[in-house]
Amino acid sequence: MAQSFIACDREQVFLMPPDVREWLPEGHLAWFVIDAVETVDLSAFFAAYRSDGRSRPAYEPSMMVALLLYAYARGVRSSRAIERSCEEDVAYRVIAAQHKPDHATIARFVERHEQALAGLFGSVLSLCAQAGLVRVGVVAIDGTKVHANASRDATMDYERIAREILEEAKSVDAAEDELYGERRGDELPPELASAQGRRKWLREAQRRLDDKRAEQARPVPRSRPERLKESKRRLDEELSTECEANQAYEAYRARGVMKNGRRFGAPPKPYTPPTTPQGTINTTDPDSRLVKGMRGWLQGYNAQAASNEQQIVIAAEVTVASPDFGHLEPMLTAARSELAAAGVIDAPEIVLADAGYWHQPQMERIAADGIQVLVPPDSSRRKTPRPGWDGGLYAFMRRVLATEHGAELYRQRKQMIEPVFANTKFNRRMERFQRRGRSAVRTEWRLITATHNLLKLHKHQLAAAAA
Repeated sequence: MAQSFIACDREQVFLMPPDVREWLPEGHLAWFVIDAVETVDLSAFFAAYRSDGRSRPAYEPSMMVALLLYAYARGVRSSRAIERSCEEDVAYRVIAAQHKPDHATIARFVERHEQALAGLFGSVLSLCAQAGLVRVGVVAIDGTKVHANASRDATMDYERIAREILEEAKSVDAAEDELYGERRGDELPPELASAQGRRKWLREAQRRLDDKRAEQARPVPRSRPERLKESKRRLDEELSTECEANQAYEAYRARGVMKNGRRFGAPPKPYTPPTTPQGTINTTDPDSRLVKGMRGWLQGYNAQAASNEQQIVIAAEVTVASPDFGHLEPMLTAARSELAAAGVIDAPEIVLADAGYWHQPQMERIAADGIQVLVPPDSSRRKTPRPGWDGGLYAFMRRVLATEHGAELYRQRKQMIEPVFANTKFNRRMERFQRRGRSAVRTEWRLITATHNLLKLHKHQLAAAAA
């Protein structure tokens, strides 16, 4: 009996369904992203384009936003990789409607709409809230160190930077000496080196200018009364502006106190700069810092996140400080702000964080707002308590965490926040930021966490449909 195979004829005409709605199954993530973008307010994106229809047409922002969200959800952030996927991957082709935006267009879109893309985090959080996934009785806060798009070896101090500048200047001088010899390199060309040559060149230039003016129609000069009227109008505008400035200045003087708290008229304190600038800076990404991760020091950022019991990220920010100390209250404030913007009425009742977030004044202020704080005063790696930490809030927190209820609550921290980082950095391969600068990195981190929430929402809806 002959063997039987499915035919493989690559010269056959187009056999795929002509309707792109038949290219992917109904429950595919691409359709979910497209539907989600249709419900999001994209006015901030559309406002960046001209409304008169002039200039070269741009790709529709809704398509570009859906393309970026789907790519980030799949762990693809490179603009070149997204461009390649728009040619090779069926899901990308469906989202892009068979368009193929090049990598430069994608990168410019991300740079142009940086703030609007960061705002998508709140829009996705609002969708999760509508699906009932944003319950915030217990909130866990933690941070993870993420590599910057910078080399650790590019971190230099002032002396090294100055030394490299001098070495570069010497190499430039040597290259110019080899190229120009004894000449400066900015001498006039031969035709302009002599007086006769310059007169000839100027006569030719004057002739070309006269010919061009003869071809153009001369504008009709305005009459003298019109010119006087225009001059008077401009003068009145300048006088009006100057009067307003004088009034504002007099009101400022009447207050008697400047913004920095000093009396008006007091001599300023002179600033004495140091002889040599202190510290170091990374010449590739000046905003990045040397931060300590689980496997040693790295050049990067401290990416902070707050999540609830459903592992939905409710706040995402980026800091440059290596320790988590001092970030508990700012992250809780950011979480409450994001929840309020998403229309969530409930407020966090319990906040969980590891020992690195211990900040007694912040914890006392949070507790004063009626929110219970569970932060161990001692790290799990420390065998004995720190000297002097035997009483007060330290002893109270140890007693609370030693109770059965306190220990059960604090055990939720790991399963609430750490799987978010594990899924992001290992499953979705987002261990290093692509862009540079704290503002750009913050947008990237919020997009990463927004797509994490989007994947959670998609999984939730699939489970609800199957039930």
